[in-house]
Amino acid sequence: MTTPSETTRRDFLMGLAGAGALLATRAPALGRTLSAQETLPTRPIPGTEETLPIVGFGSSKPVLEIPTEGTEPVAGVIRMLLEYGGRVVDTSPRTPEIDAEFGQVLAAPEFSGRLFVATKINTDGEASGIEQMRQNQGMVVGSRTLDLLQVESMRDLDVHWPNVRRWKDSGEARYIGVTTSSIGQHEAFEAFMRAEPLDFVQVNYSVMEPNAEDRLLPLAQDLGLAVLINRPFMNGSYFGRVSGRELPEWAAEFDCASWAQFSLKYILAHPTVTCALTETTNPEHMAENIGSAFGRLPDEATKRRMRDLVQEF
Repeated sequence: MTTPSETTRRDFLMGLAGAGALLATRAPALGRTLSAQETLPTRPIPGTEETLPIVGFGSSKPVLEIPTEGTEPVAGVIRMLLEYGGRVVDTSPRTPEIDAEFGQVLAAPEFSGRLFVATKINTDGEASGIEQMRQNQGMVVGSRTLDLLQVESMRDLDVHWPNVRRWKDSGEARYIGVTTSSIGQHEAFEAFMRAEPLDFVQVNYSVMEPNAEDRLLPLAQDLGLAVLINRPFMNGSYFGRVSGRELPEWAAEFDCASWAQFSLKYILAHPTVTCALTETTNPEHMAENIGSAFGRLPDEATKRRMRDLVQEF
């Protein structure tokens, strides 16, 4: 079983002509393999001395495959992330049984104490939100304090937010925030950013969904908020859009070797972005994603050129 993101990327890669083209497209950076000495660049969490690597793992959908595929695919991706200095793992509540298995992965000796785990509340009603908080704490074995607790997609936000703030005050969450993955929520999201004290925001942003750079990202910069990015590949539909199309030659000007890196480099070029979250169960795809953090990033003129190109697809 594969997620939509994995299926569309796999189909895209398999549709390329010849093994040489396949290897060149999946190479992590500039058609080469990253050396073990290279580690991901980091950016600061504003207002703190803590930094985060700029590429992370969005595990919400991949973890859903654990009942059919076991824990090794997810563990393999986290292993690849750590190999290059990554540590951000973003997750969302699933069934207690699945989260218990994922918790065993996070608690494995090779991962324990090395990750920054971003958790969420995604439910209606105060009692259910409290239950999810305790489920999150149970998943992150060995630590009562969560790295980051977020209210997902602003769901029942007015109900959950007072408790989220209280959990930070009590030391049960180091950082707190809110997420959105919908352009339709951006106006309400902006209003909440202005009204409430936040540490992190998580928003949808990519070369095909650049809307957040108009208001949300500048506001996050003004307010001194850390920014996580979701939907870098539009839940996989991006690969369907670029399938069969040649990467432009000028992509080499910003050290881009694949369509996956094309979107990620667009995202990472925004200075307010703290970390871009990528979903995959394939360690090679994670290596490709990590490769986007190395080499040059596009300037503003190039970003306009990138947007103009994908609007034709």
